Amino acid sequence: MTDSKTFYITTTLPYVNAEPHVGFAMELIRADVVARAKKLQGYNVFFNTGTDEHGQKLFDAAEKEGKNVEEYVDFYAEKFRGLKDLLGISDDVHFIRTTDAKHIQAATAFWKRCDANGFIYKKTYQAKYCVGCELEKTDSELVDGRCPIHPGKELELVNEENYFFKFSEFGSKLLDYYSENPTFVVPDFRFNEIKSFVERGLQDFSISRLKEKMSWGVPVPGDDKHVMYVWFDALVSYISTLGWPEGESDTNSDFNKFWKNGTPTQYCGKDNLRQQSAMWQAMLMAASLPNSHQIVIDGFLTGEGGIKMSKSIGNVVNPYDIVAEYGGAAGAGTDALRYFCVAELSPFEDSPFTPERFKESYNAKLANGIGNLTNRVMKMAETYLVEVEEQADIPEQSLDAEYFALYDSYDLVKVSAYIWKHVEEANFIIQNEQPFKLVKTDEEKGKEIIRDLVVRLYSIARMLNPIIPSTSEKIKTAVKANKMPEEALFLRKD
Repeated sequence: MTDSKTFYITTTLPYVNAEPHVGFAMELIRADVVARAKKLQGYNVFFNTGTDEHGQKLFDAAEKEGKNVEEYVDFYAEKFRGLKDLLGISDDVHFIRTTDAKHIQAATAFWKRCDANGFIYKKTYQAKYCVGCELEKTDSELVDGRCPIHPGKELELVNEENYFFKFSEFGSKLLDYYSENPTFVVPDFRFNEIKSFVERGLQDFSISRLKEKMSWGVPVPGDDKHVMYVWFDALVSYISTLGWPEGESDTNSDFNKFWKNGTPTQYCGKDNLRQQSAMWQAMLMAASLPNSHQIVIDGFLTGEGGIKMSKSIGNVVNPYDIVAEYGGAAGAGTDALRYFCVAELSPFEDSPFTPERFKESYNAKLANGIGNLTNRVMKMAETYLVEVEEQADIPEQSLDAEYFALYDSYDLVKVSAYIWKHVEEANFIIQNEQPFKLVKTDEEKGKEIIRDLVVRLYSIARMLNPIIPSTSEKIKTAVKANKMPEEALFLRKD
């Protein structure tokens, strides 16, 4: 593996103001799937996630529960850290907390860099502010006087002296960057949205809050009356996790390998479009740092009645509950959730997530599909292919270019469909050739078909590796041992 073949991917950092919900689990799973696919291609991958632990929303939540804010964020941060094992996330994933000392040092250095370059100033202003979004809102963005994303929250009227970032100076620079990088935002319709937003003209935005009103934040360098606005602090995490700023001068540092000389990619929800693809990019320009390579935008998950899942609304689904319900003897709940988030939910549009839809997919695609195919093939192999050595060449197969090319679009539904096509082809062979009968009348021909099915099954297992890694390993283990899996891969739910 060479350093020139590197890949960096990060999720957004969720606020730790409540239990994790399935919307962020979806984002984390999808980023992990892409990271695993890149590893299969021989890339040196840096995969990052973590938690956003500053800001008014967290301060208010801790106060509402009568808890010390530090204890509050520590408690919920561990819940999010626990997603690594719950969701079968890669062992080498990096987990950053914005309360980490190294991150605070990096956020401070970033502020100083932008200030020294002339892009920070102070002024008194008035604005309407949505605590749910942690963003200022213009009248044109409101629906009936409320934020459309958090309609249950009252807007706050801010009237104070803050530090501002000169966002207005980066309109043409951002548009030039978008033009030079035509696949910068995926999908295209989200890219068109952010282009239109920038073309309408950018307004400078506040990047500090008065400490006397909200003390939970990174102190503004040289002014102990202010703390940094949460977005300005949190966005820096994407490079602080790579060892910036210390690593900037070291050619072998993670920052230089994966950000400066790499292809830094960021997954986020559509409510993060402006922050990730415009605000953060302008901030990087202000600090004279390379921009992100690509921003991938997920849609929202909706619950009953098509209403967006939201912690503030209270209609969220807890991933811990889903995995527990579908765990089974073989711990299938993790892969069941991974498969659903990848194969059954739209990669870019809003998608419904209901218990009924989840169970239907689980039974059809996993229990009756992949699980049943594995049992059928390995039952025949164990019965009629006595020598394990007959499968010795199977691990040497390589996955084809078409399979990996599908990942480049980040349309993981298409990746899943490509794999499912191979599942259906194997089932078609079993149904039409009936090797379990043929082997009794024409042993050589029957065994030849069974061997072909074993090869096909192993190839399917390899393709499934990024999506449902535990199941993939169980299938490969069964093939190499020439035996049925020790336990059913997926137990049907009635």
